[in-house]
Amino acid sequence: MLPVVALVGRPNVGKSTLFNALTQSRQALVADEPGVTRDRQYGEARGTHPFIVVDTGGLVNKAQGMAELIFKNAAIAVQEADLIYFIVDAKTGVTPEDQHIAAFLRKLNKPLLLVVNKIDGKDPEQSGHEFYALGLGTPVGISATHREHLNTLFERTWPILAKSPSTSAAPIEIKGIKIALVGRPNVGKSTLTNRMLGEERVLASEIPGTTRDSIYIPFVHHGVEYTLIDTAGVRRRGRISETVEKFSVIKTLQAIRDANVVIFLVDAQEGLTDQDLHLLGFVLDAGRSIVIAINKWDGLSVEQKEHVKTEIARRFDFISYAQIFFISGLHGTNVGHLFDAVQEAYKASTQELPTPKLTALLEQAVFEHNPPMVKGRRIKLKYVHCGGYHPPTLILHGNQLQNLPASYLRYLEKFYRQALHMVGTPIRFECKIAANPYAQRREKLTPRQQHSGRKLQKKLGRTPKNKPSRSSR
Repeated sequence: MLPVVALVGRPNVGKSTLFNALTQSRQALVADEPGVTRDRQYGEARGTHPFIVVDTGGLVNKAQGMAELIFKNAAIAVQEADLIYFIVDAKTGVTPEDQHIAAFLRKLNKPLLLVVNKIDGKDPEQSGHEFYALGLGTPVGISATHREHLNTLFERTWPILAKSPSTSAAPIEIKGIKIALVGRPNVGKSTLTNRMLGEERVLASEIPGTTRDSIYIPFVHHGVEYTLIDTAGVRRRGRISETVEKFSVIKTLQAIRDANVVIFLVDAQEGLTDQDLHLLGFVLDAGRSIVIAINKWDGLSVEQKEHVKTEIARRFDFISYAQIFFISGLHGTNVGHLFDAVQEAYKASTQELPTPKLTALLEQAVFEHNPPMVKGRRIKLKYVHCGGYHPPTLILHGNQLQNLPASYLRYLEKFYRQALHMVGTPIRFECKIAANPYAQRREKLTPRQQHSGRKLQKKLGRTPKNKPSRSSR
């Protein structure tokens, strides 16, 4: 069990930059503007004595709206911390916001270190003199961007953690089935995250774009380990103008590739949009197993529900292998069924596929429906083996496979899906064409065969290629 250190401060003082420096990663989203971080981000600091570090959103004096939600989320991190890093900015000096946060932290009676960031090129002992006025002890000067004087910070940190009564936390380990919640902005991803976890772990509000970073949250449900990934909503490319939102979209797409199973959320009240289909296409291109959740189902009338079901049946016909659930992330309706569907999809994408079994099924599929003829010759499928997982990739071996039509590959996919009971995962096929061992060889004719060939060509009125005609002599 490791001690916990929370990073606290006003917006844009470098908390996320320090988080990445301590964890030696790029886990936290960083931009040169205030208010980028909103949710709590956990990581393990790399050093002689490791500890859990928690990045929080920036705190302001007047906490209203989104700022109030950020403050409540940061307060949770402070309560569970063994030590608090109060981050201030050496370039701007002491501000009223710093004094307000200092007064709040003093009331907690928790171990605290005053960390003066952005001292680039300055003497760490001289740059923090004015921060003595906060009454929080001797400041520690660092540069998180250039990772300078972090050793001094570690030297000041560990004696405090060794003396304090640790609340302790388990090391951050990304393990188990990784589930990414993906969808457009404001479809209820964060609300569903909190419902699946059973606690208010991430910020959830009616304001679109509340989540900006991809938050990895390990947890256990009924004895099964999962890692839940709450992602930022993805809008149409033409509507994305802010730099932070562009980075958020990139991290969402990275989370999709990193996940084992994607829960794709659709807002039932807004219905299916073209952006839903574009985003779903990226999930399919990544080859991830998928479960579709139609959220906010409880707010629809009977007529609206029938209309949505009809639209889903029509527009999701190309992904008929995915299970569809009508849920309410706010009230928890049918949320429990998502775990069963995730396990089933994960099992299907990772099951062992031995070559004898796959080849026997191929022979059965060919017996029931032969491949088509190409230029009077039948396409031959010899055998098949598994070439990978996530998604299952089947390698076909045979002759003339370059002429195998896509319709027959769809038939094979449907046949294998039914025979192997593969639900929720795509199946990919790759064709390996058998090489012709005689392709580069020329047959050598005997003198008698050459003589017979010349006689035949003369009889047919043709000039042998290897002998000039009489007219050219």
